[in-house]
Amino acid sequence: MSTSELIVFIVLSILSEIFGTIGGFGSSVFFVPMASYFMAFQTVLGITAIFHLSSNITKIGFFRKGFDKAIILSLGIPAVIFVTVGAFLSKFLDSELLTLGLGFFLILFSLLFILRKDLKILPTTKNAIFGGALSGLLAGLLGTGGAIRGATMSAFDFNKEKFIATSAIIDLGIDLSRSIVYTYNGFVQKEILYLIPILLVVSILGTYIGKLILDKITQAQFKRLVLFLILGIGAVTILTNI
Repeated sequence: MSTSELIVFIVLSILSEIFGTIGGFGSSVFFVPMASYFMAFQTVLGITAIFHLSSNITKIGFFRKGFDKAIILSLGIPAVIFVTVGAFLSKFLDSELLTLGLGFFLILFSLLFILRKDLKILPTTKNAIFGGALSGLLAGLLGTGGAIRGATMSAFDFNKEKFIATSAIIDLGIDLSRSIVYTYNGFVQKEILYLIPILLVVSILGTYIGKLILDKITQAQFKRLVLFLILGIGAVTILTNI
């Protein structure tokens, strides 16, 4: 990566962290398609998992006013189990197919919630388990499953701090599990290790800025903007890989 490309990468990574913090979906929904322009998709999976480890630790530090233990267990345990399954499967699937799959997923998800503003997921343990399993599987395969987890958690009507802290704790388990599998798969390469300290700083800066913005606006207002951004990213991801 040239110096100019690295600068663009860092700026876009900070924006991904800001949008991910405010939208409540996590930064990977923006970071994965963005990073795919700079490196191979399977390499992106590896660096995203490591980036997310520091990102989630940062979020837990900034939003530590409480978390929901029941959701961590009912949603988090299936997520950790299925992210391991998805991470192993990612080694056997074509990277271009996975990239296109990511694009279609982003478009379908964003359109669903843009067109169906009244869409609600019932706050049941069964739905929490299913949402955790699906979000974990997608995180392992495509690098991002936070959108599904966020949609599932929104049914439980948490305040912003509790929502983000609970999601970050679950995501921490997800990222730790898939980091181990991705490293085993050979996705974490020596050539990209220099990005880890850079992304650590990015995660702290982006989360801090996101928190400042989140304190001044409602989450509902910004989440709608985030949905349109996800839609655009999904469309660009597909068009550039056809």
